[in-house]
Parts: sequence; C-alpha cells; structure tokens
Amino acid sequence: MENGRSILNQISSQLNADSFLQEHWQGSFEEYLDIVRQDPRVTRTAFQRVYDMIMSYGTYPVEGKKGLLRYRFFDDPVNDGKDGIFGLSKPLMELVNVFKSAALKYGSERRVLLLHGPVGSSKSTIARLLKQGLERYSRTEEGALYSFGWKEEDGTILWDPMNGDPLQLVPLVNRKEICDYLNAGRDPDTDTGY
Repeated sequence: MENGRSILNQISSQLNADSFLQEHWQGSFEEYLDIVRQDPRVTRTAFQRVYDMIMSYGTYPVEGKKGLLRYRFFDDPVNDGKDGIFGLSKPLMELVNVFKSAALKYGSERRVLLLHGPVGSSKSTIARLLKQGLERYSRTEEGALYSFGWKEEDGTILWDPMNGDPLQLVPLVNRKEICDYLNAGRDPDTDTGY
C-alpha cells in the first residue's frame, strides 16, 4: 500500500517547476513595463488573443471549395480530433473573420457575438474549443496573461478580482507618456498589426 510520501513523489515527478514559475510570475510594475516593452503582445485585447490563438494552429484550403480556408484549431488537434468540427468550414471562416475584424478594431469588437443554429450544430463545441484553446494558449509564452495585485503591510497580496491589465493602473493623464516610452524605437512596419 502506498504512503503519503510516495503519492506526493509521484505527483511531483509529473510537475515542471519552470512552467509553474512562468505561469505564476510575480514581479514589480517596473518589471512588467520592461516585459511590455520587450513584447507588446502581452497587452493585446481579448479579440486579438482569440484570433492569434486560432491562427497559431495554421490553416489549409478546403478541397474542391475555391477560396474556403479551414482552420486547424477547429480540427481539435490537441485531443486527436475528439471535438473536431467538420462540414462547417464557411461558418467557421465567417466566425474567424469576426474575430479578425474585432482584433483590428473595425467595429465588431463592440457587438455581441451570438452563435445561432439548430440543435447539434456545434455551438457548444465551438465554445468549448475556444475556452480550452485559450486556457492552453495563456500558458504559453506567446499567450501569457498578466494581472496585478496590491501588497498589504502583512505581506499578503490582494489580487485584482477582475484580472485587469496592469497598464490600467497608469492614470489617464500619464498614459501618452507611458505609451511613448513603451513604443520608443519600435518600427511600425514590423509590428504585429495591432
């Protein structure tokens, strides 16, 4: 019969300390500004993150359908196609175009996105794929998310319940100055397009 130590050893052998530290990074606001200056992608909007996450899996043309693209993300490659969505290439392409439009701030980011269709048309599956995909993406270096907390006098940290972006802490009157600092030396031609 296993004892507590052997169970804990088995669990700890499956954990990766480096990924835990990356996922639970804590630092000062100054260090966060350095991260933003080095990689401005950490300040993306939710739509930009969703679009980048979908595109990170790549695309391929649909056979026999000129102009239709298939997004590998919706094939559910992580789970060997368990929740793959098939036969909806055009609606999925339109959905991704909404995310792209919102990512580029063309106006669709101000609208409510509603998945509408008959029973069994993969609405819940699409939502589940997006949720699970974003959870995985946020654990990667490309999709890292940052939030903030206030350190109390006793050393405890009171985390922001809304998980807001730390740049929200910058007063409105100082935001242009911070943006100028963060964008100094950046070539607009090589930016990500956001």
